[in-house]
Amino acid sequence: MNLPTRGSVAFFVALIRKKHSPSHHIRAAAKAPDRPRRSHLRFPAARSLLEDMNMTFFKDLDTIMKQDFGNRGLLKALPDNPIRETLETLSTARRVILLTGFPVRLEDGTYVGETDGPLGIADIAAALTALGVSVLVITDEPAFSIVSDVVCYRAPKAKLMMLPKTDTEDFIRSCIKNFSPTHFISLERPGKAANGHYHSMRGEVLDDMITDSALFLSEAKKAGAVTISVGDGGNEMGMGTYRNVIETFVPFGDKICTAEAADLTLASGVSNWWGIGIAALCSLLAEKSLLPTRAEETESLRLAVAAGSVDGCTRKNEMTVDHLDLETHLGILDSVDEILKKELGLCAIA
Repeated sequence: MNLPTRGSVAFFVALIRKKHSPSHHIRAAAKAPDRPRRSHLRFPAARSLLEDMNMTFFKDLDTIMKQDFGNRGLLKALPDNPIRETLETLSTARRVILLTGFPVRLEDGTYVGETDGPLGIADIAAALTALGVSVLVITDEPAFSIVSDVVCYRAPKAKLMMLPKTDTEDFIRSCIKNFSPTHFISLERPGKAANGHYHSMRGEVLDDMITDSALFLSEAKKAGAVTISVGDGGNEMGMGTYRNVIETFVPFGDKICTAEAADLTLASGVSNWWGIGIAALCSLLAEKSLLPTRAEETESLRLAVAAGSVDGCTRKNEMTVDHLDLETHLGILDSVDEILKKELGLCAIA
């Protein structure tokens, strides 16, 4: 029998499932990973890459991310995504906390994490760990088994923790202090609105389903970490950056819009897509593709569904994300792969 090794995702998952007390969660999260050796994080081409990159890549990636198959209308009103700035800051990443998990209430009153979020966060974790970055993935109970299965598959070197329901603020402060992240990235994580509540896109209050994680954004900023948030509707953490647009173009926008803004806010038709987009940016730093394959992305969704995840729009346990079928999402991957190969080829020639 092979036992999980300390520091592996399997070890942390086993540890969390065995220990449930809040104090244990705080102690487990408080143990910072060893600081990676500088050689693991050196990107020789980063400076020249930023100076010489074809700006067409940024425009093309922005266009791909902003495809609005759901006809929400928000994306057309937003400015260009800060892609160059995101690439630049990722070149300095050393330790990154990733946060996801958006609950969906089912007809019987129970709730579970949706399919948008786990795949994207796993793609980011896989790309960052491939660059030698220490990664800690955090989610709360409704999405934990879903996220852990997908992250274990895609990014076995990442660490995984569950946000405890009690002593949550202590956990967050301890986590930030001891892990000492250089970056904090949230993707499809509910954000607290100005009225102090979490909301669905329909304006429903979700407070009873969510472990309050709003403190992560402010504490990460206070600690000097660069904060990056990904959303597709306006009710996600960090989307307060676009409050005026969200209030104007999104139904219930004045009610659901998140109060806080991230340093860099990335919007897309489906939040998972920015998992592919950020993996593409990491690929430029690695000078090789770190994108998931079609087979890997398909298996990630299968694992999420097998763990009980549901489509956030249909509330059905099926191989869809935000009412879009698998092939639509794989089409986004194909499009990003195409422009990435072209850009990597141009960089190689230069």
